[in-house]
Amino acid sequence: MTTDSASPEDLASLPKAEFAFPGPLRDQLVAAILDGSKTSTTGLLVDYEHEGEPLPEAGSRSVVVDSDDRPVGVIEVTDVRVVPLAQVALAHAVDEGEGYTGVAEWRAGHERFWHSEEMRAALEDPGFTVDDTTPTVLERFRLVADLRPAG
Repeated sequence: MTTDSASPEDLASLPKAEFAFPGPLRDQLVAAILDGSKTSTTGLLVDYEHEGEPLPEAGSRSVVVDSDDRPVGVIEVTDVRVVPLAQVALAHAVDEGEGYTGVAEWRAGHERFWHSEEMRAALEDPGFTVDDTTPTVLERFRLVADLRPAG
């Protein structure tokens, strides 16, 4: 990992990267990013559309925040692809750093999240579900700065 120096002004200009919702899952994902085991993530195209957010682009950087909304790292997107849920490959699932060893296990874990009350509320769709054809946003990234205090 490089440790690009980032001034507070630089950080303020970067968008926030929020993984999951604040709580234990976010804490687990952020720890995996900071230890280098998480280098990919999967979102839903419908979530970007609902939020009116553009898809990430290779080369773009964002500030990873923890459950307390503290900046803990900077990541740079290296690749983005939109594929149907049924086409997510094992390598992507493994690179999410959550310990999945198979695509079915990865998908079951993600479906629990995507079908959760929190996600359905965020999408304003109490009956939201995914299927094989649901467009997913597969993002690969690298950690370019660890912002945690030394020691």
